[in-house]
Amino acid sequence: MSDPHYFGVRHHGPGCARSLVRAFEALQPDCVLIEGPPEGDSLLPLVVHAGMQPPVALLSHAPDDTGLAVYHPFAVFSPEWQAAQWAENAQVPVRFIDLPVAHGLALEKARRETLQAEDAEASGVGETPEATTQTTAADNTTDSAADIAADDTSADTSADTTEAPHPSPDGDPLTWLAQAAGYADGEAWWNHMVEERGDGEELFAAIAEAMLALRAEWGEERHRSPEHARREALREAHMRQCIRAAQKEGFERIAVVCGAWHLGGLQGSKTTAKADQALLKGLPKLKVQSTWVPWTYRHLASASGYGAGIDAPGWYEHLWLSHESRQPRAVGWLARVARLMRERDLDCSSAHLIEATRLADALAALRQRPAPGLEELHEASRTVLTMGDESVLRFIEDALVIGDRLGAVPPDVPTVPLQRDVEQAQKSLRLKPEATHKTLDLDLRSANDLARSHLLHRLNLLDVPWGTLAKVGRSSRGTFHEVWNLQWQPEFVLRLIEASQWGQTLAQAATARAIDHSQRADHLAELSQLVDRVLLADLAPAVAAVTQALEGRAALTGDALQLLAALPPLSNVFRYGNVRQTDAAQVGHVLDSLIVRAAISLPLACSALDDDAAEALREKLLAAHAAVGLRQGAEQTEAWQRALVQLARQTSAHELLQGVAVRLLLDEGAWSADEVASALSLHLSAGAEPARAAAWLDGFLNRNAVVLLHDAQVWRLVDQWLAGLNEEHFVRVLPLVRRTFSAFGPSERRDLAQRASQGARAAPTATARPTWDEAHAALPIPLLRDILGLTA
Repeated sequence: MSDPHYFGVRHHGPGCARSLVRAFEALQPDCVLIEGPPEGDSLLPLVVHAGMQPPVALLSHAPDDTGLAVYHPFAVFSPEWQAAQWAENAQVPVRFIDLPVAHGLALEKARRETLQAEDAEASGVGETPEATTQTTAADNTTDSAADIAADDTSADTSADTTEAPHPSPDGDPLTWLAQAAGYADGEAWWNHMVEERGDGEELFAAIAEAMLALRAEWGEERHRSPEHARREALREAHMRQCIRAAQKEGFERIAVVCGAWHLGGLQGSKTTAKADQALLKGLPKLKVQSTWVPWTYRHLASASGYGAGIDAPGWYEHLWLSHESRQPRAVGWLARVARLMRERDLDCSSAHLIEATRLADALAALRQRPAPGLEELHEASRTVLTMGDESVLRFIEDALVIGDRLGAVPPDVPTVPLQRDVEQAQKSLRLKPEATHKTLDLDLRSANDLARSHLLHRLNLLDVPWGTLAKVGRSSRGTFHEVWNLQWQPEFVLRLIEASQWGQTLAQAATARAIDHSQRADHLAELSQLVDRVLLADLAPAVAAVTQALEGRAALTGDALQLLAALPPLSNVFRYGNVRQTDAAQVGHVLDSLIVRAAISLPLACSALDDDAAEALREKLLAAHAAVGLRQGAEQTEAWQRALVQLARQTSAHELLQGVAVRLLLDEGAWSADEVASALSLHLSAGAEPARAAAWLDGFLNRNAVVLLHDAQVWRLVDQWLAGLNEEHFVRVLPLVRRTFSAFGPSERRDLAQRASQGARAAPTATARPTWDEAHAALPIPLLRDILGLTA
């Protein structure tokens, strides 16, 4: 029985990958064993498929609990990827030999249940294990997808890295070797000695010697925790068993590709097969499914939280490609930097590039390195291209050092029906998922753009935020434009798999998810916003169900704050539904009933409030008033104005809200100037407590100086109130009044100062009411209706 050939690598290391390919060409192994999830063995032939474009990842998840999932990422420069491609092209058996994900996820599930039980016991909450497991899985679904913690304590089997295999208080073991060689840290030492160097067939013998010595010195007891130590022992025991199985099959030249730190547990281990079998016996197991999914360099980077991540995926790709093309790495890199600078209209001539290349080569020679590395190239770029300005080169970090590459997988990769439906919609609507930020301006009068809008809104209902509506630009609920910011993330695939429990198509899943959400919503505002969302997503069954839930909840609640908060989303739906080709009439009666109920409860809600509560309620009151204005219903407007009158005259209401009510009544023409002047005189009289008077004035002015500038009576009353305050009261009121006036715009404050400089008796210029010729005003209405797409 021949001994295996061990190749200790760093995950995602281009130097290791180059040397590994050369070593395979020399060895010509007849069996390749790779550290990775055995559940992916059936998917390995796809690594040579023409449609497979790294970076990609093996996604393994538990169908019965999609909150348990694992990613195993691969880039074109990953040694494991190159090993698998070599084996498939050579038609040599290739297998993954790490601990199966089925066991890893089962152990993670048991760990979560234990932690939940301990927390429940500590808090005195008697929760059943079943309920605890479901809650934990749901709570961790987003975290596992968003954080991309592929080597998290329980899930990912690709957790090991040579640069920091087992973090501990004593630091990184590679730092010992790095410091002996004159480097500050193990990361820089490994990059310069392995990843950025030329090919060396003896590289793996040197790595093995170093790792065996380090592991013997480091000791097996320095794991992060006993649980982590057990997991590592299980992983290495399973890998040893797989190696023994390959030897028994009669393979003569077995190549084992694993994380360099594991060499001490595989190549140098004296553990017997019986001991490994006993250790692995009785492990829990879950049903697991695996597939290939696209990945990005951003998620491959260590900054994403990926434990086996690397600092510069884009630089590593450049090292790999420049070696294949035999182009000097410095020339190619600086040419890419120059292209980016010129795209941003930054000066970068050929002379700059020549000088920067020479400087990078000189720095490498001074540091006794065979070729410039990323550090030398960055220093040369900063010195020559930007004259020492570091900020100019910040875009290089994102565009080149990290990179924005998004991988691709073949269409015949196993997927769930929901994922296939989304991919088909993306293809038919010519909306390609990309890793870069993209702005998409949709004209909803176009059938294709309207369908794109429906797709993005439906995905948002499934918590797949591929697109977010922009807050600026032409995007508005009252126009035909939606402006979206798009960026596809790899974890969206897992979210689609999770969402497949709601339906096999996007429309079915989004409808079912929205209905379920409506049944669990706690507030009316949440339900009214959901009505808006399902209408924009064009989900008629969901609209009916959510509207019914909203109506039922509104009939049972007397909370004025919830009623007020529910009005703005519904009014937008009612007002602009026809513009977006959605049938929003069915929410009209719900909106009308909410307006009446909110009007009835408003005066009571404004009583006995402190300053902070009154300020919070002011925003809801103003938004609700605007919503009533959008409704444009005579009965609803009358009910709302009666509530404002009651609020304005209610002595128990907070003065801020009373002032707001009076101003709204004045703006709507419901109160005459004399009625407003009477209220103003009452609240700003000499006997009024100054702080309360200032609060009323703040509410009345409502952050708009027009009433002061164009109403002589209001100006005179405010002027008399301020002039009549004694020194003590003036000092108390001044900060409040300054806060009120600070909300005015610069031009308004300038006009107020000019008005004040004219003296208290100078009357402001009265603006005459314009007289409208209704016949002439009606002439452009047909054209406006045609432009806006409104029916008569």
